[in-house]
Amino acid sequence: MGWNKLTKAEERVIVYKGTEPPFTGEYEDNFTKGTYVCRRCNSPLYRSENKFDAHCGWPSFDSEIPGAVKRSVDADGVRTEILCANCGAHLGHVFYGEGFTNKNTRHCVNSISMKFIEEGEES
Repeated sequence: MGWNKLTKAEERVIVYKGTEPPFTGEYEDNFTKGTYVCRRCNSPLYRSENKFDAHCGWPSFDSEIPGAVKRSVDADGVRTEILCANCGAHLGHVFYGEGFTNKNTRHCVNSISMKFIEEGEES
């Protein structure tokens, strides 16, 4: 598989579909230009230009890199879970119709599920 080794906290969210507490993630307030990649497999997921502040406690994006994220009905049967399309890592949930951006979509992502690569840096 070639996946990155995860800490217990990362594994709790990425493998066992947990959620980090709101307003605690390292990328919630990050608006530097760059790309967010999957913490488990390094696949590119989101670009910084699609990130916005939804004041919800987690990084929010109004779209993903095409083909990077898959959707699945959550275990609760109500929400839509988002996962890395490459390795299946749990990222968070996607919500529609909230009106935050013109795309009317909010990917609510756990910071711990991602790594940030600043523009101009190598992964």
